[in-house]
Amino acid sequence: MRVSIAGAGNVGRYIARELVENGHQVLLIDRDPNAIKQASVPQAEWLLADACELDSITEAHLETCDVSIAATGDDKANLVHSLLAKTEFGVPRTVGRVNHPGNEWLFDDVWGVDVAVSTPRIMCALAEEAVTVGDLVRLFTFTKGSTDMVEMTLPDSSPRLGMTIAEISWPGEVVLVALIRDGRGMAPQPDVTLEAGDELLFLVPQETEKELARFLSPTGEVRRQEITPLSPGPHTPLPAKDRHAIYEDSVDYVL
Repeated sequence: MRVSIAGAGNVGRYIARELVENGHQVLLIDRDPNAIKQASVPQAEWLLADACELDSITEAHLETCDVSIAATGDDKANLVHSLLAKTEFGVPRTVGRVNHPGNEWLFDDVWGVDVAVSTPRIMCALAEEAVTVGDLVRLFTFTKGSTDMVEMTLPDSSPRLGMTIAEISWPGEVVLVALIRDGRGMAPQPDVTLEAGDELLFLVPQETEKELARFLSPTGEVRRQEITPLSPGPHTPLPAKDRHAIYEDSVDYVL
């Protein structure tokens, strides 16, 4: 697999090293000459170019890439690069790094982003997951569709304790994907009996989350990280003129 990474900072170089070790071809792109540290990832290709400028990245031949990752420290640059990769070069899969949680709503297919990775949201979810018992915690939201990955640590009061997985009829289209007990993960085998303290990981439609929370815990609630949008509102398409303005402003942005 060939992967391009816009942004050769600490995050971009770390991703590149991991991908190279897994046998993938990697191209790192950055406009800052000081960021071109070829010795840090000698197996990767390096390109000194503005990842937000079409003429500048043409020589990167992004059309030959299977995945494009926008990993700079600026959301505006990540959005513009993802849009170029998808619309101008037809990259099959794009991944965008979200630095500010207030910008998360922008990272959608309109901007050419297939998968948005929000570090602030992930950190908040993991913190809640570590201390919350009896509530459903949203860990991850899939960009396309309305399905979440959620977690619950079963409380002592759960009505499902002592039942085997085969005996449980999950509500709606809920899918139990893993069980963690005493720090060890295991596949959800039919003969496994649920115990207090078990951590359950599910794929669940968003409209079923509340029902699943109450199904597993009498006082269960759904905990999710609320994102305060910059404008105009969550899941509201940005007007075309505003998207164009962001693109124009980003051309001169230094990665």
